Amino acid sequence: METGGPLAGIRVLELAGLAPGPFAGMMLADHGASVLRVDRVAAVTDQPRRDVMDRGKRTIGLDLKSPEGVAAFLALAQNADAVIEVFRPGVAERLGIGPADLHAVNERLVYGRLTGWGQEGPLAPRAGHDIDYVAISGVLSQLGRAGERPTPPINLLGDFAGGGLMLAYGILLALLERERTGRGRVVDAAMVDGAAVLFSMFYSLTHSGFWGPRGTNLLDGGAPMYDTYETADGKYMAVGALEPQFYAELVRGLELADPPDQNDWPTLRARLTEAFKTRTRAEWEAVFADSDACVAPVLDLAEAPGHPHNAARGTFVEVGGVAQAAPAPRLLGAATGDLAPATRLDDLTAWGLSEETATRLRAQGVLA
Repeated sequence: METGGPLAGIRVLELAGLAPGPFAGMMLADHGASVLRVDRVAAVTDQPRRDVMDRGKRTIGLDLKSPEGVAAFLALAQNADAVIEVFRPGVAERLGIGPADLHAVNERLVYGRLTGWGQEGPLAPRAGHDIDYVAISGVLSQLGRAGERPTPPINLLGDFAGGGLMLAYGILLALLERERTGRGRVVDAAMVDGAAVLFSMFYSLTHSGFWGPRGTNLLDGGAPMYDTYETADGKYMAVGALEPQFYAELVRGLELADPPDQNDWPTLRARLTEAFKTRTRAEWEAVFADSDACVAPVLDLAEAPGHPHNAARGTFVEVGGVAQAAPAPRLLGAATGDLAPATRLDDLTAWGLSEETATRLRAQGVLA
């Protein structure tokens, strides 16, 4: 199934895995790549896959523990541009679908490997999760309120930003390089590496002495003019009035008499807390609607699609009855990929697997 978009014609085999792997595949599919998710035989049904990260993909079930299944995967790889692999180091090689195996049948293939720890190093063979990768990168130590334990920000930094997004970026880099060299390469995307790179600015600030312990800085909740405040109805407003001109707008909007000095953080926090408690979130939205005070309502996931700005830009779409973020970033004037829920791919001939072979593999239970 070929789609529109800047990646139209690029074919990606995505070996089924958890969060960051499917996210990388989604990022490519959103911009036109044909992504075929290769799952376990038992996991594939006639029903569309409703997981947002599987949108725009097709799926098959293949038994990669059987020689026939491996042979079928190699045949598919001959016609692919990239592979997304999410196993622990060494697993793909033991199955017979590692980089050397696939490059032997397709030297132009980009082999994207996504792990937490990377392909080498003392921790490479160990299990882990986002919180562990972010921890040893140094990033987790900087997240949370002053005097409290480090707080993990869901699994956004390691799994998604440092993992899936970095893998998609690496695959695109390798595809671009292939245009010059004619050869693919292996992309080693480690979540610990990605999380560390995302924190680049703060390593610099720490070295320069401009960044202190967590929860005491301008951007980590330490500064009262960069924080959230509860409103009269138990909801919240976000404040980002860092610069003097924006702080002046904040003071005007809140109608603060005798406002405290912007550098007197304890007094300012108390005054802001008291002020925001006097009105509802909707009332404060109205006050700051046309202001440069850098104040915004904290919306929940159900509210966000209906915000006027998001609605005007089409930031969210509804696919299969599920509200979800539209593809980003936007390439103006370019089409996006198919966003429909993933469905089973029955005709594998376009991927180089004959109908005769597919029928035989289905009869053997190797192919769903």
